Parts: sequence; C-alpha cells; structure tokens
Amino acid sequence: MTKATKDLIDVMRSPLFLMGGYIETLDYGKPVHYGEESVTLFPADHVLGAAQVLVEDADGTRIVYTGDFRLEETPVLEADILVMEATYGSPACRRPFNREVKEMLVSLVEEGLRHGSVYVFGYHGKLQEVMQILHEAGLRAPFIAPEKVFQISKICERHGMRIGRVYRLEEKEFRSMIERNEPCVAFHHMGSRGKVGRGCFCIYVSGWEFDTPYREIAEKEYIIALSDHSDFDGLMEYVRRARPKLVITDNFRIGYAETLAKHIQRRFNIPALALPKR
Repeated sequence: MTKATKDLIDVMRSPLFLMGGYIETLDYGKPVHYGEESVTLFPADHVLGAAQVLVEDADGTRIVYTGDFRLEETPVLEADILVMEATYGSPACRRPFNREVKEMLVSLVEEGLRHGSVYVFGYHGKLQEVMQILHEAGLRAPFIAPEKVFQISKICERHGMRIGRVYRLEEKEFRSMIERNEPCVAFHHMGSRGKVGRGCFCIYVSGWEFDTPYREIAEKEYIIALSDHSDFDGLMEYVRRARPKLVITDNFRIGYAETLAKHIQRRFNIPALALPKR
C-alpha cells in the first residue's frame, strides 16, 4: 500500500490493525518483484493514498486494477486485462456539471456563514477534499473538526494536501464558537448526520446526485454533488484509452457491475464480465 494509506489506517483503525502481517509501503511508480511478477502502484484521483495496481508477469501480460478513481486526474494505464470499479456503471449515472460543483460548494458555504456556523457532512477523505476546496477559494472562517476528522486532516496535510488550519472541536474555545453559532465550518463524518447540527445550516456531500450540482432537501439543508468516483462516461472513457483485451468489473459494492460489463462489451466489442457478488 502507499505510505499515505498506511498512515490513514493507523488513525482510522489503530496502529495495531496492520500488525498481523507484513506491510510494505510503496511510492507511486516504484515496482516490487514477487516471484516472476512485478507490482507497481500508480496514482488514482480518489482519496489520499488511493492507487491503481499494475501487475506484469514474465510474459509481459499487463493486469491493471483501477480501484476507485475519478478520470480527471487519473493516469490511464494500458492493460491486457483491466479490472475496474463500477460504482456509477449505469448510463443513468452521468454528471454534466462537474466543473460547477466546486463553485457551488464555496458559494453555499459562504451563504451559510452569513447566518452563523455551517456543518459539512461527508466521509473521510471527502471531508478533507472539501477543506482543500474552501481553503484554495480563500475562505477565512475557522475549520473545526472532532478528533478523528482532525487527525485524518493532519495526515492529509502531511502528505501534501493544502487544507488550511483545522482546529479540534474538543478545545473549549472552538466548541464555544459552535455553541454560540458563530461563523465557522464544522466538519463531521456522515455517520453523525442527524446527531449534530440540528437546526443549523447543513451541507451533505454525496456523489449520488446526477441532475443538479446541489439541491435543497429541507430548510437550511442541502446536498452537494461532489463525487470522488468517475461517472458512467468516465468509466467508459478509461476503457477506451486503456485498450484492454478483457475487462472485469468489480462487484464489491451493490452497484452496476453487470450493467457496466454489458455496455463495455456492446460498445467496444471486447469480452467483459462482472465479478461474483460478495
């Protein structure tokens, strides 16, 4: 795994989680040899530390596993056998508004700050991407996070993400800001939705939105369509550029692996099949 992934696991699971086996961390582009095969990790535009995996055997066969990715900043690897994610592998999962989402997010947070505290809910990795977007847009309001989100943010910063200054919710000064509804941005895991921020300005970050960049679901509650996965068109474009002889779609999630495999076979006239469901 990448060093960033190991550091994140140590925080999310504890340093003991990986002690049951031998762990080797690899830099992107640096191969490790195992028997007659070599394994090389390449970047994937997803969360910090995400990687594509290229396996090359003694005959030169290239097997690529994409993992989760967004096409925009993910290098496409040529493959003989391509194993790819299928989270949004249906033609119904198309986003025509990718470039608008970040601007909408910044505007929405700025609007909320005029009335006090803004709560942003998302999953680990996605929250830190939101921090980076807001920081790069010049937002000056304090970022406040509970301990685990804070620790993950520190790792993201250590590995090069520019997320600005993040403060611990557990510190009295910043908890008081929240309690007084002062202008600040509080970042919470999606699992905290409904438990904190009630009655406040809340933004839920989700990739399962395809019609509009954001929508209002209740008074002062919004969903913004920021995704860290390729939509259907992005998945198909990766296949086109990779030029594989066989595609296998990952059926780990309850998603569209079978649907994607059928469309790949139909459009590119190459064998494609879905892994069995777990």
